[in-house]
Amino acid sequence: MVTYYNPDHHNRRSIRLTGYDYSQTGTYFITICTQDKECLFGELEDNKMVFNHTGRIVKDSWLWLSTQYEYIELDEYVVMPNHLHGILLITDNSMKSTHGIGSSRGGSRTAPTNARRKSVGRLVGAFKTISTKHINEIRNTPGLKLWQRNYYEHIIRNDGDLHRVRQYIIDNPMNWNHDPENPYNFNTEDS
Repeated sequence: MVTYYNPDHHNRRSIRLTGYDYSQTGTYFITICTQDKECLFGELEDNKMVFNHTGRIVKDSWLWLSTQYEYIELDEYVVMPNHLHGILLITDNSMKSTHGIGSSRGGSRTAPTNARRKSVGRLVGAFKTISTKHINEIRNTPGLKLWQRNYYEHIIRNDGDLHRVRQYIIDNPMNWNHDPENPYNFNTEDS
């Protein structure tokens, strides 16, 4: 059966800022969820994430971004059973590491002035591709979709916002029982 485009059923609304250049220097909070929010990356024990093999691949794939692209720095991040939260910085060759906006912990890197930087969406796509490929190889599940189609992004605009997001990421494992991404969330506040 052939399916044709129907604007009443196929009108995905973009959650990105219209006209914003997501490849420009900036600090971005990213959340990426697994397909159907399936818990695949490990479990929480005593409010700490204990990775299984696929969880370690996801962590390594996230870290890979900063080794693959000279203009990328990573700040606080956490891999949870079915999602990843991370702060991603797109830098330029004048960035210095001061642990504030536009910088990260762990030293400054520079991008060649002629380098064409990928947008946040393309970087997330690269992360999804590399992690999915490795996980599908070890699980012998070629072509299986690992991640949801989209991702959440928030542009971090000041040091206060950066501190709040860092704390949210650090606290995420302790808040798993109340996390809306937790498919086993038995929050009884509505009862």
